[in-house]
Amino acid sequence: MNLRVKILVASTALGVAAGALPATAQGVSGLVPHRAVYNLELKDANERAGITAMFGRMVYEFTGSECEGYRVNFRFVTQVDTGGEKRTTDQQSTTFEDLRNSRFEFSSKSYTDERLDKSVSGFAENIGGKTKVELMEPDDRALDLEAGRFPTQHMLEVIERARKGEHFFETRIFDGSENGDKALFTSTFVGSPIGVLPGDPDAENAGTLKSEKTWPVTIAYFDENKTSDALPTYRMSFKLYPNGVSRDLTMDYGDFVLKGNLVKLDMLPAEACAKQ
Repeated sequence: MNLRVKILVASTALGVAAGALPATAQGVSGLVPHRAVYNLELKDANERAGITAMFGRMVYEFTGSECEGYRVNFRFVTQVDTGGEKRTTDQQSTTFEDLRNSRFEFSSKSYTDERLDKSVSGFAENIGGKTKVELMEPDDRALDLEAGRFPTQHMLEVIERARKGEHFFETRIFDGSENGDKALFTSTFVGSPIGVLPGDPDAENAGTLKSEKTWPVTIAYFDENKTSDALPTYRMSFKLYPNGVSRDLTMDYGDFVLKGNLVKLDMLPAEACAKQ
């Protein structure tokens, strides 16, 4: 996987971590609209990565309701220094997930130095034991994939299992990333609740949650056609509050590691379900 693709995949995965873990309040699903801002920086890189510096920001906005569906607007911008060359990458995406009908719509655009690299759009549904995908971009085609969770479905399962004290599970996820034509096999580990450590850099930015315990969560992503015995494509770790807010993100791609710290969290007005 080349550096540009890794950066774009990293942005999608970070959006899953932050975007599929919205702040929790009322309702069966426990999700409420909010906007979260994360500062991103390079934590580590080996010689193969060819990166000398990397920093950026991710802004994630979550709106909607359980009955009407949830929409995520997400932007991830980084500046990468490869030792003599600096590049700015910009990924912008919008997704809509209808939990009741198990339908997922996705649209993303990826830019390098303000030049469009890729545009992906389509929708997917879980029907008859398959994830059926209809792509519009980068090409018009239909696909039948092995059934998997959509991002919010998967993260709701993480929260449910964490509350029950279950520490490990595996499943497939379809999130429309890369070319929108494959799912990823995932292994998820949820640790026991931990308290706030002294000097925790982003706990203060979690507002009223700053002193509450979190679950440490790690998700390993594998190519759809590989098993969990193979090396993962990447790993994502984060701290998860019982109410669903996430912070302290780490993305490990082997050649390089990105760190994401929560710097701002705003609750947005709740959207009431329309009366039937």
